[in-house]
Amino acid sequence: MNNQQAHTHWGQFIPLVSVFFFWGFVAAGNDILIPVFKHAFQLTQTQSQFVSLSFYVAYTVGSVLYLLISKLIKEDVTKRIGYKNSLVTGLCISAFGTLLFYPAANMASFNLMLSGLFIVGLGFSLLQTTANPLAISLGTANTASQRLTLAGGVNNFGTTIGPLIVAFAIFGTPSGNNEMSIESVKIPYLVLGAAFLIVAVFLKFSSIPNHPNPTVINLEQESTQTSALQFPQLLMGMAAIFVYVGVEVSTASNLPGYMETTQGYQTKDIAPFISLYWASLMIGRWTGGVEAFNLQAGAAKIAKFLVPYAAFSVFLLVNAIAQHDLSHFYVYGAVVLVLIAADIASKGNPARMLLIFSLLGIGGLILGMSTSGMLSIYAFTSIGLFCSTLWPCIFTLAISGLGKHTGQGSNYLIMMIMGGGIVSWIQGMVSEKIGIQMSYLVGVACFAYMAIYALMVPGILAKQGISLDKKASSTH
Repeated sequence: MNNQQAHTHWGQFIPLVSVFFFWGFVAAGNDILIPVFKHAFQLTQTQSQFVSLSFYVAYTVGSVLYLLISKLIKEDVTKRIGYKNSLVTGLCISAFGTLLFYPAANMASFNLMLSGLFIVGLGFSLLQTTANPLAISLGTANTASQRLTLAGGVNNFGTTIGPLIVAFAIFGTPSGNNEMSIESVKIPYLVLGAAFLIVAVFLKFSSIPNHPNPTVINLEQESTQTSALQFPQLLMGMAAIFVYVGVEVSTASNLPGYMETTQGYQTKDIAPFISLYWASLMIGRWTGGVEAFNLQAGAAKIAKFLVPYAAFSVFLLVNAIAQHDLSHFYVYGAVVLVLIAADIASKGNPARMLLIFSLLGIGGLILGMSTSGMLSIYAFTSIGLFCSTLWPCIFTLAISGLGKHTGQGSNYLIMMIMGGGIVSWIQGMVSEKIGIQMSYLVGVACFAYMAIYALMVPGILAKQGISLDKKASSTH
């Protein structure tokens, strides 16, 4: 692979990844809002999961609206208004959602707060629809998936610091005794809305193209199918995205309830553990993004060991700045070795990686359900490591061979992000029947489906003349 082949337009890519950061920041910040709202509004565990449900279902509603508007104007929305303008529009919609937190806090209205989160999610839906293919297009095809993985790593930097900043804004320093108050969420979300608007202006004047190069994504393969939904790899992939986002979000959003009810933690002390969970995704995605930099083979192997620990160091640094006790966390560095070994074993094949990481996810959840104390907490936290590479794996498998239907297929996949809210809500309901620790059986079922998809999809693609091993060798 020469430098020309591996070229990435960094001047355009770097401004773009700011929106990936915001998705992560808000999504992980929600995990702090859940216990705050639960206490302030006297909610059950199931009701508290309406926070995740309202936010993630907005992605599906947004995707459906996108399809309906595109059909109405007889042209793809993003193609009509441009990619850059779509990003700006999405940020402005999300900024409006954050404004609702002010009257919602004053009125102590849970429903109005959920409405605010829903509108933030609507804006993010447009951002996702636009930014994922845009990240792929800002360079050449050889490093397209690595750019998406790298953007995901920036997303998870947001998820790592999101819980810490939201917790600091609500509770103050760990040594402080700030009372948990619904009023305290007003200022953080107004500041977040202002940041959305500032970045919208920044992107408007950036070098990001309104109409990027469409040839990076392979759209040349013609087929007799008239719809993306006629491809079995996409249909099964949509369900895989649903359960993947589901287990990723529900593991984290139910973790505060688990730590409070069974481990005796106070709400204000949970933030660093939520941060570690989302940092685990960052660790995996930074590792997966190494190849976007076109390193020589030897340097790439060294980076595969160094980069995950650099990401882990970022987690330790931001928590040190937040004045949290780090003594619990150093041992987690050993768990990172499992990620590195699994990444090497996958050999760049997305189906093989999906299978290995899904089986590790099942193992982590079973360990968490069958133990207690820090071992159990770290077992549940490790799910972040094992979820880290699954989005690009599933996305790549699901759109392989779609040809001219690739864009339509991508939109259907983004629609399935609603799994994050629905699976969290289901786990909340299950927890009230069999206990919150055993409710992680819901996550086991999610990983089991992804393992089945990983086993079946190579055969499905082979019938269409697509070899995953050839694709892997051409991009690694």
